[in-house]
Amino acid sequence: MRAVGVPGHGEDVDELLRLVRRQGDPAEVLDWLGRRTGAHVAWIGREGTVEAATAGFPRRIADALTEQVERLSGGRLAAATTRVGEREVRLEAFGGREPRPVLVTVSMSPLPREAAALASQAGGIVHLLSRASDADGGTRGYEAKAAQLRFAVLTALLAGDVTMARRMTTGDVPPLLNAERVRVHLLHCPPADRDRLTRTYLDPSGYHGPGLMVNCPVFKEQLICPVAEDPELGGRFRQGEVLRRLVAENQGYALGVSRPHPLAATGEAYGEAVHALAVARNSPGRLAAYRGRPSLVHVLPRRAALAWARAHLEPLQAVPKPTLDVVRLAVTFSRSGVARLLHLSRTTVTAHCRRAEEALGVDLGEVRTRATLDLALSLTALQPDPADTTQADTVQLVAPPLGELLRSSPATAWAEPFLHPLRDTRHHDLFLTVEAWIDANTDAQRTAARVGLSRNTVRAHLRAAERLLNRDLLTTGSGVHDLVHALRVTGGQRAHPAAESGQRARWSAADVAS
Repeated sequence: MRAVGVPGHGEDVDELLRLVRRQGDPAEVLDWLGRRTGAHVAWIGREGTVEAATAGFPRRIADALTEQVERLSGGRLAAATTRVGEREVRLEAFGGREPRPVLVTVSMSPLPREAAALASQAGGIVHLLSRASDADGGTRGYEAKAAQLRFAVLTALLAGDVTMARRMTTGDVPPLLNAERVRVHLLHCPPADRDRLTRTYLDPSGYHGPGLMVNCPVFKEQLICPVAEDPELGGRFRQGEVLRRLVAENQGYALGVSRPHPLAATGEAYGEAVHALAVARNSPGRLAAYRGRPSLVHVLPRRAALAWARAHLEPLQAVPKPTLDVVRLAVTFSRSGVARLLHLSRTTVTAHCRRAEEALGVDLGEVRTRATLDLALSLTALQPDPADTTQADTVQLVAPPLGELLRSSPATAWAEPFLHPLRDTRHHDLFLTVEAWIDANTDAQRTAARVGLSRNTVRAHLRAAERLLNRDLLTTGSGVHDLVHALRVTGGQRAHPAAESGQRARWSAADVAS
């Protein structure tokens, strides 16, 4: 081993700095110091324990130094030298905040002056590396908490509760919550890119200017980005362009964009962005704005449809609210996705679904059953229509069955244009595949057997249908449910018995008129 001498000391410092620039950790610095001085070296942290040491460092000596370490750590001494047995021990404390970490060198003879100076410099480097590590840990903790808050704010907005979102952020309300209208951008990207993107565009308050970027907990390759539509907030003009540029510059990215919606309707905007993303992923430019027609829930006669929905859901009044919350999600997302979203086990989600199935007397494994239940839940979740207020509720009539609602002129006027792109003679094979897919309970393998195609061809047909219908069919259930209803309205599918039978309720003459 080369002795530490004056001619080589500057070179040693340069080498030490190069090690740090290569992002060396404290253990590497101690190993380097041990090789240069011939001493055993240890770093005792603020907790009084050895955090890093060279190989072969005599731990029994560290145990014998407890009193000296405490004096240095507590600020009573800056440095000390002692002997333990036949060994020379040098201790030096670093930093101004107590308890201070201590560098310990153990050698058979006292360190030369140059070696002791090098040890002090190396100890200062280790201290700085430790502080940088602590700062990085604090930054990661802050980023994690900020991400949790952003997710909570988004969850409140998706539920339509703007007041709750504002209460969560009291004292530092993000600009998004001051917006009148919002447009949801849904970015598809590699999962490993999501955290990098959220950090890159993070502002000092922990938000993203007039928008949010939130990791989707269900789909690991999606970033949910609600952006204020208000020009005075600097919303869509800046952030929308940022997201579009990311898509243009990265082949594996795609972007779906909703129409502008009131802030309280962020959930509806998210649903549109989901459908737009399905179209974008099947488009050459990998970018699509929502162009689809409204869902069936928005066109049915309001009071009559609401009467049916309340009757259909009446058995669920006996189940706990957490069960209803789980089922609202489970009709659209997979059960494993719901489990990730709500931080529950999949077994717990399944138990909640089974409880709802028993109450309703249905099988939620059937796509038509889920579509019917989703329609009822969506109808009861609509904002009240001021035009529906009436005093004419003295004459009570029986709520209509779903089949009657689906034969109404508004339903027919919605369903026929919805399916028109698939019924075009150029796409007849797509229509047959989609129809068989619903008959096969959305099982691609069974569909392939029915229509005589490969499973891959079936999925290719479904992706083409997504683009034509402006609906997501392969990610969530919302687009599938609209497809189920449209096929039933036009006579393409048999009515599901559970939807036609079941609960009855009283409804008014005003509902008939609607």
